[in-house]
Order: sequence, then C-alpha cells, then structure tokens
Amino acid sequence: MNLFRPLVIALLCLLCVTGWSLPAWAQSAAPDLSLQVVQDISELRQKAFTASQKGQFTEAETYWSQLIDYLPDEAALWSNRGNVRVSQNKLEEALADYNRAIALAPEQPDPYLNRGAALEGLGRWEDAIADYSQVLALNPDDAAAYNNRGNAQAGLGHWETALADYQKAADLDPKFAFARVNAALAEYQLGNADEAIRQFRSLTRRYPNFADARAALTAALWGQGQSGEAESNWVAVMGLDRRYRDLAWVSTVRRWPPAMVTALEKFLNL
Repeated sequence: MNLFRPLVIALLCLLCVTGWSLPAWAQSAAPDLSLQVVQDISELRQKAFTASQKGQFTEAETYWSQLIDYLPDEAALWSNRGNVRVSQNKLEEALADYNRAIALAPEQPDPYLNRGAALEGLGRWEDAIADYSQVLALNPDDAAAYNNRGNAQAGLGHWETALADYQKAADLDPKFAFARVNAALAEYQLGNADEAIRQFRSLTRRYPNFADARAALTAALWGQGQSGEAESNWVAVMGLDRRYRDLAWVSTVRRWPPAMVTALEKFLNL
C-alpha cells in the first residue's frame, strides 16, 4: 500500500491514513549502486516516512525529492512525494508527481487514487471520477475508490449515484465508518431523513467518538423537533471536534450536502 491513501487529502482531511510501508511494487534498487549509496537511500526512506508520519511535510518533501534523485524510475517515490505535496495544498505540483508515477507504473491503482483526490481538491470532479473508475478497473474491491468516487459524484450534485458508491464501499468494508456516514448524509440530501437518522444513530452507538456522525445526528434530530437528544449529542461533538461550529468548514472542507449544512445552520442559529 502506498504511503498514505487519501480516502482523504489535506482538503478532504477526514479520511484516515491507511498505511506507511512502501508497497511491494516499489521495492526497486539499481544494481550498480555502491554500498554507501544503498545505505544512504535506506536512511532517507526512514527519514521520509518518519517526517510524513509526524506531519512534517516540508521536510518529508525534501527527503522524497532526494530519493527521487537516486531512483527516478521508482513510481512509489513520485506518488509519495505527491501525497506530502497535497498535504501542503500544492495540488498542481502533486498532480505532476502522480502523472509521473502513473507513467512509470500504469498497472498500479494507488497513484490513480491519490491523483483523484488531488483533482477533487481542485474541483475537477469528472477527472477525479475517471481516476477512481480506473482504480476500480484495476481492483474492483477497492472500498476507498468507491467512497472517493461517491465524493466526486456529490461534487457534481449526483446524489443518487454518490449514494450507490458509498453503499458499495460500506458493503466491501463494513468497518469503513466514513463510507457509512457519507451514505447517511446522501440519504438526508435525498429527503430520506428517517433513514439517515437511523444510520447516524447506529454509527454513534458503534463509534461513540465519531464527531462527524454525532454532528450530523444533532442537525437531523433538531430538524425533526427532537431538541433534547440533539443538544445532548452536540455537547459530545464540542468535546470531540469544535470545527463543526464553522459552517464554512463543514460546507467546503468536510463537504456535507447542502440540506445537511442547512439543518446544522438552523440548529446553530437557534
């Protein structure tokens, strides 16, 4: 698995890091390198992973760039540098890295997934959908690709199509909490408030510290006149993640559906 697969990117920052080891397809080494250079590369890899894990993205970018200088044909290095560039909101530069990774290893799904997330950050929804669909052509059981494609479909306002992708992601990975909450959010946008609330409640029972589900449940319950339960959930949300007080963040970064944002706005205003 690649360095980190952005179910998220920095702009879609609620998707979890899923792995930090270099994928098997990236374990290449030039046969004519000296022992000292091989040792230098090994040390740089460790530094790059450590800096990335600690969120030291500027330093990590430097290390990945140095590794690319040593091994310019190793696709994973380009993809990993793209990831840390995305985390610094250097989206166009990240796209160039992903393009290079794909040119070097067109049969590998991770660079397409990563590039799709960067394209989402640029609002290039249809291009992102094409990349996620390519991931699924290579790996039909990739839950992250279904979830992310749902996000891109939502960006186009295609909520029924988005819901189908979210549900497929959740079916493939029942523990994929964000796919499940995204499905519930899409249900709410489509006017299925009761079903959305049922799913939000299920998620909060299973994941008590899942702020996104609790915040959505708060807004949906308030809209149904269930003010006591709504306020109780909101207290928990404020103890977990205070960003949900910021409607701009909820709308443009977390990218809740418009109906859900409106419901939360009504709760906050009252």
